[in-house]
Amino acid sequence: MQLSTDELMILSNQAISAACQAGHIIAEHSKSPTSVQRKAGGDSLASKVVTEVDFLCQEVILKALLPSCLEFDLALLSEESRDDKMRLLKDNYWCIDPLDGTLPFIERSSGYAVSIALVSRSGQPLIGVIYDPVEQTLYHAIKGCGAFRNEQRWLFKDISLAEEQALTIVYDRSFVQHRNYEQLIVSLEVIAGGLGFNGLKHIKHGGAAMNACWVLENCPGCYFKFPKQENGGGSLWDYAATSCLFNEIGAMVSDIEGGSLDLNRQDSTFMNHRGILYTTHQTIADSIQTLYREI
Repeated sequence: MQLSTDELMILSNQAISAACQAGHIIAEHSKSPTSVQRKAGGDSLASKVVTEVDFLCQEVILKALLPSCLEFDLALLSEESRDDKMRLLKDNYWCIDPLDGTLPFIERSSGYAVSIALVSRSGQPLIGVIYDPVEQTLYHAIKGCGAFRNEQRWLFKDISLAEEQALTIVYDRSFVQHRNYEQLIVSLEVIAGGLGFNGLKHIKHGGAAMNACWVLENCPGCYFKFPKQENGGGSLWDYAATSCLFNEIGAMVSDIEGGSLDLNRQDSTFMNHRGILYTTHQTIADSIQTLYREI
């Protein structure tokens, strides 16, 4: 089913409502003790922890969005539910992370959010909604209609590379555990200097959705994950919504080689196979890709 712009607007509003409802649940539980469970996941701790709040958020999101699946013939993929593979058969599917950044939430630090996307069967993001319950900030984007921050059009601040300021590098704990971590930081400092930046600004504790949003909030910047053999590297629901946001605001999002993100991967929901790369400038993206090839 080919969705019109008007239909995408309707679905976007439904996703915004669902994300805000879930965000309010997260905020209500953010100061209370939370029971933590383990689940089957990738090779990282972040992919294996789940809380009662994850399930509460999923419940309210599904209640809000399931009627649209019938009305618009949509499939649905949510982190805390089994992948029924209908996303490979339907023209479009909801891609939901009820609580992205469960580890930061457990640790009572910022960096967690609700992330909801609508993705076509070909893997193209059509809608992206991210709600940050810590700052009460809503980000959303609709293919062909632009990007918005707190429902105001968000115009990308394309800062000149010649301006003397730090290059923001956003990363998660898996990057810190990389065997070449110290060498990578030195290389990134060299890249920053070569591009005319005044050193590096580090942001390193968020989940995938907020990591991507922080790149835009701290321009110029980048967030990336290298490919690896082990399952992990984030999942479809970690990147679908923010990839729509980046596309619509005019920033760069790709796999580590510069290709489109594989947002409807047939054989897995994990994204470790090709890595991810979010940047505010093409020259930064080129430098990160060169760094990857060198290591």
